Amino acid sequence: MCGILGVLGKIDAQEALAESQKLSHRGPDQSDFYQSASGAILCHERLSIMDPGHGKQPLPGPEGLHVIHNGEIYNYSELEKKYFSDRKFHSTSDSEVIPHMYEMFGPKCVDMLDGVFAFIILDEREDEVKFFVARDPIGVKPLYYGEDRENRMWFASESKSLMAHCIDIKEFPTGHYYTKETGFIKYYEPKWAQKEQKLGPEKIKDSLEAAVRKRLMSDVPLGVLLSGGLDSSLVTSIVAREMKKIGKKVMSFSVGLAKGSKDLELARKVAEFCGTDHHEVIFTPEQGYEVIKQLIWKAETYDVTTIRAATPMYIMSKYIAKQGVKVVLSGEGADEIFGGYLYFHNAPSVKDFHDECVRRVKRLHTSDVLRADRATMGASVEARVPFLDKEFLEVAMGLDAQYKFSGGKVIEKKVLREAFDDKKDPYLPDEILWRQKEQFSDGVGYTWVDTLKEIAEKIITDEEFASSEILYPHNTPSTKEAYMYRKIFSELFTHKDSDRLVHKWLPRWQEYDLDPSGRANAVHKVSYHEVDKVKDYEAKSGKEDLSLKEDHYDYSKAL
Repeated sequence: MCGILGVLGKIDAQEALAESQKLSHRGPDQSDFYQSASGAILCHERLSIMDPGHGKQPLPGPEGLHVIHNGEIYNYSELEKKYFSDRKFHSTSDSEVIPHMYEMFGPKCVDMLDGVFAFIILDEREDEVKFFVARDPIGVKPLYYGEDRENRMWFASESKSLMAHCIDIKEFPTGHYYTKETGFIKYYEPKWAQKEQKLGPEKIKDSLEAAVRKRLMSDVPLGVLLSGGLDSSLVTSIVAREMKKIGKKVMSFSVGLAKGSKDLELARKVAEFCGTDHHEVIFTPEQGYEVIKQLIWKAETYDVTTIRAATPMYIMSKYIAKQGVKVVLSGEGADEIFGGYLYFHNAPSVKDFHDECVRRVKRLHTSDVLRADRATMGASVEARVPFLDKEFLEVAMGLDAQYKFSGGKVIEKKVLREAFDDKKDPYLPDEILWRQKEQFSDGVGYTWVDTLKEIAEKIITDEEFASSEILYPHNTPSTKEAYMYRKIFSELFTHKDSDRLVHKWLPRWQEYDLDPSGRANAVHKVSYHEVDKVKDYEAKSGKEDLSLKEDHYDYSKAL
């Protein structure tokens, strides 16, 4: 993983490098660039994962081609053996196969790459230097573009590297490639996005296990993010089984508050069940609030849901990086694919349910995968998301929606739970396999979100909040908490397009106020609807004070 920046047009190398270095958190291991005789440039900030000793980028390909790549190509070895057995590559990096595939197949190569990617190929084979730019099907890896006043095209992993130069900044569309001649071309058109496929659930288990296995590819230490929820626990269980085959233990990581964190409690049970080398990161709401400005700069967002969830994830990722772990597997995407958020219980029909799943998956690059990428890469850690494997998506998104539909009567993601409900060789304890969905920002401890609201009430005056619509006509903040984040964001991101690059995560069919928390749904076991029930839960869960335990990492020591 890394940060990439490219400029098509003549530019001073130091000018481009200054912008590339704003991405150094994405790749602190190595920094380099390649500039063509025409002045076009590729810059790269590297987090060394595959072939750390020889995979430095920009990488040369066949004569006249250079590439910079953010992501992982999981089938690179198969492609090399199938098409390039007679060629000598410079490295064993997965990235090097990209320009060779481009030379042989042209733009069609992008649909042959199994992985996640944002890459730029600089093509000097003709008189006019060209760029070929592409982004993966779901947008797991970020990419932005813009044009400056000298008509140079800029591309970068994060918009902060474009703000000082580009007149307009836009997000590079997912599942597209770009050339100057063709403009943007959509190459990813899955059947499930066009028409419901009505498949059965038979292949779910095997397909997910295969997606996890291919993401164990790494030349550096690898771990798993474990919240104690269904999705991350399934991934952890599969990884642990694979590691056991080669006599190894995987490191697992959880984060939460010292009191009242259901995630920490249940993640510990999963770790014990699966036999992982488990680590807990403990923080206080006040410590979380202290890093929010830093998080907003890394994540480039003011969305309430994203900030609530990304902050604990960022805190955990900083700890993970200190342990020497550079790669983690995570459970993002399952709730969108299977309709796991509690508001899906309110879907008026099976068709509405399915359409919302499709909409959510298409928008993942604006929400959960954005949060996972920025919160982890903000601390120089790569997150891999097996639920968003292209082949698994064909299976899971092709399911007859009847298998997924909950409608307030059936537990969410039942079809996924049943696929791994193996009584002879259980993947998880029943209390985890059948645990109700808990949004990550709630699972770390309800006091986290509640404290953020309290802080916002104290620091944002009624007069300030009354000016919301005037100051922020686009995505106007609807609560003081949202206003607090928007105010910080606006101080950091001053480009005219910055606020429009952010998408708000909002539930549908939700019957309780403006809060995006899962607790706003009546089906939640400790819903906002039942205040006495919430108080009773907090009283019981607060009995265990994790700050007194010795087997966890206290984040306050790192501040």
